[in-house]
Amino acid sequence: MKLLLIDGHYYVYRSFFAIPNLSNSRGEPTNAIFGFTKTLRLMLKHLQPDLGAVVWDEGVPQRRVELQPAYKETRKEMPKPMIPQLDFIQKLTPMLGFRNISLPDTEADDLMGCYAIAACKRPGMDVVLATNDKDLYQLVGPCVKVYTTAKADLASPKDAFALLSEDQVATKWEVPPKLIGDVLALTGDSVDNIPGVGLGRKTAAALIREFGGLEPLLKNIDQVKSPRTRDKLANSREQILQNRKMVDLDCDLELPVPVDQLQIEPDYPNLLRALEQCEFKSLLQEVRDEAARVGTDGQRNLL
Repeated sequence: MKLLLIDGHYYVYRSFFAIPNLSNSRGEPTNAIFGFTKTLRLMLKHLQPDLGAVVWDEGVPQRRVELQPAYKETRKEMPKPMIPQLDFIQKLTPMLGFRNISLPDTEADDLMGCYAIAACKRPGMDVVLATNDKDLYQLVGPCVKVYTTAKADLASPKDAFALLSEDQVATKWEVPPKLIGDVLALTGDSVDNIPGVGLGRKTAAALIREFGGLEPLLKNIDQVKSPRTRDKLANSREQILQNRKMVDLDCDLELPVPVDQLQIEPDYPNLLRALEQCEFKSLLQEVRDEAARVGTDGQRNLL
């Protein structure tokens, strides 16, 4: 069995900026809707999962705001043309066959982590995380891989996608997945406004590798070769420990929908009506042809 977990907001934003200036005859913007729909259908074609969900941010956990009140403060407001499209996409997602999943005051990466860990306890389960979130790379292992279409991650320019395994993530980050949180504690994360201590990723990874983790590094700062790096670590010890807590995933949340209720079940009649409203001619025809092949009862996977 294969479970696909999709980082909803990431793919909406990516679609919005990748496809500018697309709207229907009523002047309603549809660029994010088009990109998101095409992307999810492509994932289904590439991965052929049995189970799936689109996971959404719904606020920020109180513990992170208490630790660092400026957390995510630097993020820009959602562009106005994206707001109605996000609402439409969240209504469209079940028609594409996926459950929408979110919890109040919870970020998508934490919830995706909870589902991945729960699913991996089941024999024969594979989990694929479709995300660009750095924190989620910590979970990659025998049961969990990350789906990517980034050119830098593809084995060959001819490949359409890659599934990053433990070895590939270790090569990308220069540390095993379980130590990525230790690297992030040193570098910070400008995307989430988590302050670093003045070390780049390569330097941070080299230190974590040399000492075997953040804890032994902080216990042996006097053994760090570079005086400048020693000073940075010594002067920022509390910040580093706080950062480590910030990038820890909250994986003890109760799952709002059980894993075995995440069957992918498209609703073709409503999907076709929604795509007609958007006036996606080629995509609409593609889905019409598919619906005719599999029947319109919505009980089979999109191909």
